[in-house]
Amino acid sequence: MADGSFLDRMVSQLRSTCRYYTGHPKDLGPSRIIPFTSERQFVQLLHEGRPVVVAFTIKCTYTQHLDKVLEEAAATFHPHVKFVRVECPKYPGFCLTRQKNEYPFIEVFYNPEQAASPGKVVDPNVTKYSVKVLPFNYDQSMYGFREYFKKHGFKYFETN
Repeated sequence: MADGSFLDRMVSQLRSTCRYYTGHPKDLGPSRIIPFTSERQFVQLLHEGRPVVVAFTIKCTYTQHLDKVLEEAAATFHPHVKFVRVECPKYPGFCLTRQKNEYPFIEVFYNPEQAASPGKVVDPNVTKYSVKVLPFNYDQSMYGFREYFKKHGFKYFETN
């Protein structure tokens, strides 16, 4: 029996530290994906200064696969990159502003800066920000996110 418990501990240790797929699900802990609730909450996230990966989703079978990829990516790149899921049927206005018609899709928002010229000030309580948005056109996998971040020079540190 001593060998069995040693083997169990060894396999458990490998599963928790292995970077490669072992056939067993990873324990990712609590979800690191932030559900979209309002544009105000979204602007606050952007104002933190970290890249924000936004998945614009609808209910379909591909979204179920994408959710798993997003969960793993969010756990891996936390806290250096934030991940947000927008359920487009709940927030159609925000999704329509992206001017896309194929769902799900991913965009990366980063480097929020206060707009240099606010233009015509309608409400003094409104602050305008400019933000860079890049389409995510890589493989929707952990590998794809890692390569995307490398290409675009995002600084991140893996937890594994």
